Amino acid sequence: MMSYQTILAIGSGGFIGAILRVYLNGLISNKLPHDLPFGTLGVNLIGSFIMGLLVAYFMYTTLFSLHTKSFLSTGILGALTTYSTFAIESFFLLEGGHIILALVNISLNAFGTIFMAGCGFYITKYFLAQS
Repeated sequence: MMSYQTILAIGSGGFIGAILRVYLNGLISNKLPHDLPFGTLGVNLIGSFIMGLLVAYFMYTTLFSLHTKSFLSTGILGALTTYSTFAIESFFLLEGGHIILALVNISLNAFGTIFMAGCGFYITKYFLAQS
């Protein structure tokens, strides 16, 4: 069973992450208006990159407590990334007959987020190995 401190850490991180998601999604969507939902893609790529950075950092240091790790990863980044939004936007692209855009959106989100998580992980691992 999770402690109340962990639940509070995740919940407060989720609050921050949800606000960041709306803000960044709007910012990106305004800068790159298109039928392809670049705002959702952007927050998924950014969140995946940061998750890679954090996971590598957590693996190589003992600086952060379990509550802080939960706050940052499950809380903030869990609310920041938008898989359910990505799913419904992809569905609407398919339903609207935009098959190519839907496949591009699905591919960029699926492969781009994995790529960005790996980039974040290896960048952090590289710099920590230099210390």
